[in-house]
Parts: sequence; structure tokens; C-alpha cells
Amino acid sequence: MGQKPNQKLLPGNLLLSAPFLNDENFVRSVILLCEHEDQGSFGFVINKPSILNLGDLVKELNFLDCEVFVGGPVEQNTLHFIYSGPQVVPGSKALAKDIWWGGDFSVLVQLLKSNQLDVTQVRFFIGYSGWGEGQLDSELSEETWVVYSGMTSFSVFENSSDQIWKQLMKGMGGEFEIQANYPIDPRLN
Repeated sequence: MGQKPNQKLLPGNLLLSAPFLNDENFVRSVILLCEHEDQGSFGFVINKPSILNLGDLVKELNFLDCEVFVGGPVEQNTLHFIYSGPQVVPGSKALAKDIWWGGDFSVLVQLLKSNQLDVTQVRFFIGYSGWGEGQLDSELSEETWVVYSGMTSFSVFENSSDQIWKQLMKGMGGEFEIQANYPIDPRLN
């Protein structure tokens, strides 16, 4: 499941931070890759809950109990979403089987208000993670990230956000399984 030499990154891949990555924005993070183009890459950290609830940001949905995640350090004044199930939001883009990114936000609001889409099928993010031209490829060659290509709706929507990094690393076996148990700061071991 890890990155193979010359493996092309695809939307829907998960990027797992290396065990000793000490960038506070990405420690033990799992990023859902949404775009990887020549001019740059874009995704959301799926395991970093914010202190906000959806109702704090979208008054029309203040009746929903829905945590919002920190998608990354870029443009944290923006709200993004992914959802699972069939494509029900016009303009959304497929990331994997039954996982969609973005689309017409007003339609999403109406689907949530009318219970045609359950809030457990949606994940909201403030901000995003972005890389300029060649930056992500460079970070991959420096082994900053491990690529996990077996993403499912379970790994995104149903895993505990504080355990998903460790579970995915263990699931890849070999050296990754060992790395899953490394302490965040080896000096404290």
C-alpha cells in the first residue's frame, strides 16, 4: 500500500506523515489528496478536528451536531466538504468509489436540511493543504509522506480521528507497522 517508485499519485490517495515529521500542522496527519497536477497539489487533513461546530460557520445548519476539521494551514477562512454515497451534489468530483469532493454548497445544505443526506456522510474542513509545482513530489522523495492507496469511506468517515494514522500505518505492514508505534518525540522515550 505504500508508495512504489514512480507510482503516480491520484486523487483519493491518502498521505500519511512520516513518524518524525515535526511540522505542527502535519504531525501524525492523514491527508486526503484531492488534486495532483503539474502546477500543484491540494488535499485535506482528515484527522485534525477543530474547535468549531458546523453551526458556528453555517447558521442555516446550526441544528446539526457536526464537528469541523482543520483541512490544512492554507486559507483557513474557507469551508470545504467531502461526502460519501452516490453523487448527489452537482459539480462534485469523484475521489474514490462513493467518495466525492465539493460541488454546489447550496444543494448540500438543502440535502442536509431535508435529511436526504445524513450528516455522518459529510466531513467539513476549514482551510486546506496545498503544494506548489513539484513541491509534493519533492517531499515524497524526502520521505516526508507515505502514500496509502487503499482509501475507503471507512478509513475517512468512520475511523477515530486520533487513531487513523496509526491504524493505516499498521495496516501497511512491514516497516510501516513498526513506525506506527514510534513515539512522536523519540527524545521522550
